[in-house]
Order: sequence, then C-alpha cells, then structure tokens
Amino acid sequence: MIPSYRIDIVSLKKVILKMASTQLELLGEHIDLVFFVFAAAIFLIELAELGFKGKCNRAKVTEMLASASTQIPYLLIEAFLMTGLYSLFYVLAYSSIPWMWDISWTTALLAILAADFAYYWEHRIAHRVRLLWTQHAVHHSSQDYNIITAIRFGPLESVWSLLAHLPMLLIGFPPELIFFGIIVVLAYQTWLHTELVDKLGPLEWVLNTPSHHRVHHGCDQKYLDKNYAGILIVWDRMFGSFQEEEETPSYGLTTYFNSKNPIKVWFSEFPDLWRNLKSSKSIAEVFGYLFKPPGWKAK
Repeated sequence: MIPSYRIDIVSLKKVILKMASTQLELLGEHIDLVFFVFAAAIFLIELAELGFKGKCNRAKVTEMLASASTQIPYLLIEAFLMTGLYSLFYVLAYSSIPWMWDISWTTALLAILAADFAYYWEHRIAHRVRLLWTQHAVHHSSQDYNIITAIRFGPLESVWSLLAHLPMLLIGFPPELIFFGIIVVLAYQTWLHTELVDKLGPLEWVLNTPSHHRVHHGCDQKYLDKNYAGILIVWDRMFGSFQEEEETPSYGLTTYFNSKNPIKVWFSEFPDLWRNLKSSKSIAEVFGYLFKPPGWKAK
C-alpha cells in the first residue's frame, strides 16, 4: 500500500508542474507576440520605403501574397497532422522516459539553448538532403527579401522539425520545454528577414542578425549553404558554415524560379524530383535522388 503522504506529494508535484507549464506557455506566447510586433513595424517601414521609391508595384505585391499563401497548406498540416504527432510526443515522454527534468527557469533557458542547437542541425540537414529540401526550398524560392519571406514555409517542414528535436526528448526535456524552445527560436528569426537593418557591431559575433541571414538566403556561390543559425551564430562559427556578408546577395534559388502561382510555390521542387525518380534505373539511384544533396545526378 502506498502511504497517503506519498500520494499527496506526487499530487502536489503534478500541480506545481502544471502551474509551471502554464507560465511557460504564456511566456512563449508573449515572446512570440513581441517579435511579431517588431516584425510588423519593420514590414510597415518596408512598405513605406517601397512606396517612397515607387517600387510597390504589382509584382512586389503578388510575390508577398504568394509568400503569405504558403501558410494555407502549412496550417492545414499543423491542424490535421501535427496535432496528433505533438500528442505522441507527450505520450512517449510520460510513458517511456522516467528521467524527465522538472520545469524551471533554468531548464527553460537550457531548452532554448538545446532547441537552437537542434535547429542548426535541422536546418543544415534540410539543405543537404533533397527530400527535405523539397520543403525548405519554398522558403528560399523568393527573389525578394522582406519580412513576409519569414512566413514562407513548405507544407511539411514542421514534420522534419519535430523529428529533429526528438533527441531533446530522449535527453529528458519535457515536451512543454521542447515546444517552448522551438517557439522562441522561430519567433526570434522573424525580424531577420529584412534589408533595413545593417550590421550590428559586436552582436554579429554571437547572434544571428539580418546581415548573417541575408547571406543564408543568397544564391551566389560564395553564400550557398552558409549561416544556418537560429539565434546564435556561434554554431556556424564552430562548425565551419559561417560566411560574412560582403556584398549584397542575390536572393532565390540557383535555378530560376519566379512563379507567383501559389500551387507552384508550395510544390516547386516536386516536378523535378518526380522526373528524376522516374528516370532512375536502380534502387541506388532512387536513394540518391531522395537523400543526397540537391543537384545530385546519377552517372
């Protein structure tokens, strides 16, 4: 028989964890809101600048609308697929991982650091595995670079993101902390998608900045596959993928893509992949087209 005081202690701990989880959720929402407001302010300035320079034309507007349209399939996937996968994270955590950490301000900060590290590798791998690139290429396919580009997502990007953060769960981070870390890392990146902000002095050594992220969106040879960071640019400096912004990048993909058709934007990489798969003559070639870097060709 379990002593009653033991039951009371367990119940009290559950209540405390529930309270901490609620505070964490509210904090995540506030952080997301802060970066959203900051990004909205930048967007209004960008629009004003385009209007002042006479560049707010139909092409610019339709490009922005095409970027915004990617949220339609993305949010549908979130609602009908990712909700179930997020729930599985909780089931796995509370049924199979007894070494989970408690939720505290310390573990919350560690979760942000771990999520940022996980994001670096999630992002880097998405550039080097063609199947994943079919999703992430959507984010890179615009030849414009503005705040609206920040919400230009492939429909299934969140599936790979969840898998990439699975090691955090196995280490012992509760799902609440993992999702909090993911939200903070993604929210931070919203303001990076602008040409209005120049280099930020000493901050450039530690943080990902608009200057560093402009490099990441560049399709020039010297800028390709550089600066994968979410919040901390130190990961790129540590793992050899850092590149300073020297001249203004050319944005977009290495292969020409300029469609404003939402369907073509959402699924831009699939036609070429399908043609490559149909032309494959072996399982090895199929594997190569799916899992080797974009641009790989069978000999």
